[in-house]
Amino acid sequence: MTTDSDRLIGLREWVALPELGVAGLRAKIDTGASTSVLHASDISEFERGGERWVRFTAHLGTLVQRRHRCEAPLVTRKTIKSSNGQVQTRYVIRTPLALGDRTWAVEFTLTCRKTMRYRMLLGSKALVTGRWLVDPSRTYLQDKPHSLTGN
Repeated sequence: MTTDSDRLIGLREWVALPELGVAGLRAKIDTGASTSVLHASDISEFERGGERWVRFTAHLGTLVQRRHRCEAPLVTRKTIKSSNGQVQTRYVIRTPLALGDRTWAVEFTLTCRKTMRYRMLLGSKALVTGRWLVDPSRTYLQDKPHSLTGN
């Protein structure tokens, strides 16, 4: 049986994107943002098997910067208005996200976040789908996903 404490996350949590080969990523939980976002550069569209895909470099870490080249099916392009009022068109991908002992599919927009502290924001749509409760006064309430700890 799932209890509220099993579903509770803090303002920041460790996550992984197992299908992209990304682990050890700190995410900021952002209930004010509808869409989740991942820091990416060198984004290019290509075709595979008659479908549209994107290839990009995911940027991980804040103190020690790491880069990981990724490929994912393209879901769509979306026009986003950022918190500073800037409007831009972004690529959208859907990939499994691991947080604690749960994994579920999340849509991410890809954009440059090099001036931001967190390389990933986890928005409200992902939180609702994952059925998480947020305590913004706390951080790192969930264990690192198994793919991070080698289990």
